[in-house]
Amino acid sequence: MMIAKWTPWILAARPKTLTAALIPVLVGSSLAIQELGFIDWKISFCALMAAISIQIGTNLINDALDFKKGADTAERMGPVRATQSGALKLTQVFLGGILCFLVALIFSIPLIMIGGLPIALIMILSVLCGYLYTGGPFPLAYLGLGDLFVLLFFGFIATGTVFYLQGGVLGFNALLAGAEIGLLSTVMIAINNLRDMKGDKKAQKLTLPVRFGKTFGKIEITLLILLPFALNLFWIKEGNAFAGFLPLFILPTALFIIRNIWQHEPGPLYNHFLGFAALLHVLFGTLLSIGLIYG
Repeated sequence: MMIAKWTPWILAARPKTLTAALIPVLVGSSLAIQELGFIDWKISFCALMAAISIQIGTNLINDALDFKKGADTAERMGPVRATQSGALKLTQVFLGGILCFLVALIFSIPLIMIGGLPIALIMILSVLCGYLYTGGPFPLAYLGLGDLFVLLFFGFIATGTVFYLQGGVLGFNALLAGAEIGLLSTVMIAINNLRDMKGDKKAQKLTLPVRFGKTFGKIEITLLILLPFALNLFWIKEGNAFAGFLPLFILPTALFIIRNIWQHEPGPLYNHFLGFAALLHVLFGTLLSIGLIYG
């Protein structure tokens, strides 16, 4: 009974997507080990808890407000949402999202004590943009800015902030790693948007595929997947061939996703490709981390 009671909340949190918060922390921590020679795991833990809380909060707010705005209906091709299905009330889900944002701010307190005002501003901005993703008068996802949000916050900012907190510096390599992880995080939302473009158009949710068309969406996904592998050349240039070459072992998975995106029309089948995109993100980040630590 207790498990059944919490099942809608677990589904609303979208646990399969939470690796988008985990991988940047893993990569930023691994880079700190490689470049600084040490790591404070308490910092990485607090950063991870803050990132996961922000992502869950964003997911819950998105669940509630997409339903309210008519983007999530019975015609939705993606996984059933908690508010859409009636398993949870809109107000419940919305308040749950706000609570997660508060939890994120609590976990950020030790980080702010270490990093000072810049970290405080980053945390406030992260929480604010998590809400503005689908909330407020100008929601990012409805203006076609959701992809940029993911690239910045689950790439550059998350990875770079963890590295900065560990050593008080932020260099090219931290931004490079953030770019690679952010690009692969964005693949997931890009596939999601391409799958849902018909429903989003009806709800006036102007994602990039809605604005610029199906072919544009497929080109975007292709570039987002291939660019991280191209950027790995910089690790080789920096003298870390292991970090540069190790992620290449999953290039076949990347090509599998690209081929299928071009061969199939947007629809429920894209849920399958979305799962592979999440796997690609996890494996790339894990292999890059191993390469950074042992290279």
